[in-house]
Amino acid sequence: MNFELTPEQRDAQIKFRQFVDRYVAPNAAEYDRNQTTPIELVKIMADEGYLGALVPSTYLTKQDDISNQAANQTQEMDPLTWGILCEEIGKASGSLVSLLTVHSMVIQTLIKWGTKEQRDKWLPLLATGKVIGGFGLTEAKVGSDAKNAQTTAIKDGDNYILNGQKRWISFGQVANLFLILAQVDGKATAFLVEREQDGFSTEPITGMLGFRSAMLATLNMENCQIPASNMVGKIGFGFSHVAGTALDQGRYCIAWGCVGIAQGSLEASLSYSTQRKQFGVSLKEHQLIQELVADMITQTQAARMLCYNAAFLRQSKDPSVIMETSMAKYFASRTALKVASDAVQIHGANGCSDSYPVERHFRDAKIMEIIEGSNQMQQIIISRYGYQKYLSNQPK
Repeated sequence: MNFELTPEQRDAQIKFRQFVDRYVAPNAAEYDRNQTTPIELVKIMADEGYLGALVPSTYLTKQDDISNQAANQTQEMDPLTWGILCEEIGKASGSLVSLLTVHSMVIQTLIKWGTKEQRDKWLPLLATGKVIGGFGLTEAKVGSDAKNAQTTAIKDGDNYILNGQKRWISFGQVANLFLILAQVDGKATAFLVEREQDGFSTEPITGMLGFRSAMLATLNMENCQIPASNMVGKIGFGFSHVAGTALDQGRYCIAWGCVGIAQGSLEASLSYSTQRKQFGVSLKEHQLIQELVADMITQTQAARMLCYNAAFLRQSKDPSVIMETSMAKYFASRTALKVASDAVQIHGANGCSDSYPVERHFRDAKIMEIIEGSNQMQQIIISRYGYQKYLSNQPK
């Protein structure tokens, strides 16, 4: 397995860093304090082609306006290039990674499970940012046990009537196409719900520990009527197939975003420990600081290698990619929190101030251990995989 970036991937990485340095890093603290992401930034990301980077190029030719800047910029990215994009953005803003995450979850789900009509209608709009995707799975009383979501969908002629509420939805304040999991006669089923649908409304969520600029929202569906053609997949396929595809994509994005948080925390610590002096010498001369930094470097690189492995398996369509992605997300999220915590320690009291980015990285990293399947759920999944794989290979 070759982990060396191609010239094209290196060029893309440089471009991503320039984008982050210009548009994200200088404003991330302000967006965090204001608990918002300007829609102008979302539009810039769309114009750069980042929102449509996973959409097959054939769907871009379906644009009515062929001069659309986003359509012209968008080029389908390979899994590793996409991961590098998530890492670079994660170095500056975990919240903004969640936009790429939920938007791409809807895209990947439609590519795999959508009907031809759904793909033809929505993928060009998602690719150019004319439509922003959101993912509605978690509820107030249902988190990890998502297959037992309490939102219901009842058939009514050529329509379904949805009733229920979804919580903690990233970019739910601005997304206008949601992939919603509901129960049809007790069977988990997925639907596309548009913001303009009668009976659909959102409420902003503020005051979160992290992801403060992810524009979280509660989604309310009160006798929300949608056409039966908005069903994605089949009745009963909602969790095992549709949500499974979405969550696998989400974990891949989050794993890379966690590497970004760790790398951002590491780079901030290297800079700070070089400039800051204690007892007459710079912090980097103290052996205990060197120990922290050594662990931060090693753990960040280890997390990155797991993500590289997941990218390689994704590219080759290896069936083990789902489990390897879970391992990458589990380890990278733990790494992000540990490295960010050590970065705060190196910064001392300054690390607890929003004048320094490590404070925000620390808060965002904690969220990463919870979303797209908590670390405890990943442990259950990985351990079951271990028993199945390794015990079955033992000699009889």
